[in-house]
Amino acid sequence: MGQKVNPISYRLQVNKNWRSNWFARKADYRKWLIEDIRIRELIEERFKARPTIDNIQIERSPNLITINIRTAKAGAVIGKGGSGINEMKASIEKVTDQPVRINIDEVKKPELSAKLVGENIAHQLEKRMNFRRAVKMALASTMQAGAKGVRIEVSGRLNGAEMSRREKFIEGSVPLHTLRADVDFNVARSHTQAGIIGVKVWIYKGERG
Repeated sequence: MGQKVNPISYRLQVNKNWRSNWFARKADYRKWLIEDIRIRELIEERFKARPTIDNIQIERSPNLITINIRTAKAGAVIGKGGSGINEMKASIEKVTDQPVRINIDEVKKPELSAKLVGENIAHQLEKRMNFRRAVKMALASTMQAGAKGVRIEVSGRLNGAEMSRREKFIEGSVPLHTLRADVDFNVARSHTQAGIIGVKVWIYKGERG
């Protein structure tokens, strides 16, 4: 049987980094980990209707939590006159007992983000678009944006079929075993009337290091 490994964790400290950066005493570890999960869920839930968040990095210092949000639509996250940031900051500070600072970084090419591509496909499947059309459009736009290769897998009751199945689409090359390869990966879920459809996306951007 295949030994499945997440391509991000497989490349940690080679060309990927942890998405939470902090050290904790044994007494604080559990509390901070739960806080990080709640912060991520709170931010993701806020923009659930429109897939705009690429990733969320959390850094902790003794008296401050810094949250760096990479997004495809910075204006939507910041809000009119910074109102969106202030509301988000207030709701996060209710979860944690430390002051929070939020930085926004705009993604130049959202087509090269596995998370945004996967969530976009999932969003289209929820609107009853044919899965082949949704996937092929995503493959074409990602390759046009400069990717070296894309692999997309969708599984579940595709197009409302009675039997669930898995379909795989590959464009270019995606070397999963090469540590130098910069591979972005994400899993998205589409909640359709027929049930949940899983969408896995691998994007190969070339070799690093």
